[in-house]
Amino acid sequence: MKAKATLKQIAKELNVSVSTVSKALNDSPEISEQTKVKIKEYAKLKNYKPNVIGLNLKNRKTKTIGVIIPNILNSFFAKVFSGIEKIADEKGYNVIMCISNESSEKEAHTLEMLSNGTIDGFIVSVSEEAQKNQDYDHFSAIINDGTPIVMFDRIAEGVDCDKVIVDDFDSALNSTQHLIDIGCKNIALLSSIDNLSVGKLRAEGYLKALENNNIAVNNDIILRTDSEDDLKDKIEKVFENKIDGIFALEENDSVAALRIALKKGYKVPEEISIIGFADGILASRRLSPSLTTVSQHGIEIGEVAAKLLIDRLESKEEDLPYETVVIKTKLKERESTRKL
Repeated sequence: MKAKATLKQIAKELNVSVSTVSKALNDSPEISEQTKVKIKEYAKLKNYKPNVIGLNLKNRKTKTIGVIIPNILNSFFAKVFSGIEKIADEKGYNVIMCISNESSEKEAHTLEMLSNGTIDGFIVSVSEEAQKNQDYDHFSAIINDGTPIVMFDRIAEGVDCDKVIVDDFDSALNSTQHLIDIGCKNIALLSSIDNLSVGKLRAEGYLKALENNNIAVNNDIILRTDSEDDLKDKIEKVFENKIDGIFALEENDSVAALRIALKKGYKVPEEISIIGFADGILASRRLSPSLTTVSQHGIEIGEVAAKLLIDRLESKEEDLPYETVVIKTKLKERESTRKL
């Protein structure tokens, strides 16, 4: 099989710049017809095959969006991806999904690999490691090179780009207030995501609700950890205290709270009411009793993120202001909480 020539090789052989070769092969009016014919004939002779991705980098014509999510097992991210795909398909865009596995290094590598012209722009939820270390340089570098990024859910505050978030603080405050309104006085907080921006905001909302109702903070019933394993190791100790309500900040935390409560012999919701952040079928339908949840509207988040990115890609304005769109959550009452 005859080896394929590269732009650089053709430029060297014909004693012209790589830019001239590229423009000639793209029929740029900046290059004379004589030079175009010469370069095209030579390229054909040398079995040159144009790298469509590379040629389209400047004009962003790949019609492909890169999506980077922290993990694939979380039903919230699956719903967001579903929303992204829906809008992308409607607008004629393809989607490539990659998983960072919560690694900042893998996240950076994926951004660099795909930004060589494979995709037009990114939709990203920031990895746990990047948030923990406040390491966001890889995002800024990609944006500065001209590739737009839309962040969702977990965002980097210091990076200028479009963002889609939920009202984490307000929804946590309102959920805790709901537990107080139905008569809970000793409300435990369970979090395995305290190193994430969303986890911190939700914990702050919980604490604000206690403050608003003159309820003293009891650190013995507040469990803020960085991992599910750590939460599982320590959760039973929380139940050694007097509690009549639980607010869990992540889906798996919510499931663990309900299971341990039942294991300890609590009647749910008669003796203890539980609310958790969750968007999955597991928490809402497959548990008994079914779990009252804060729904994050993952599909809507994905749709809004995709629209923001595609609007920016297709806009003729070069300096569009960045937007931060806040999606309102909804408390879905089920069997794990008493009625007002």
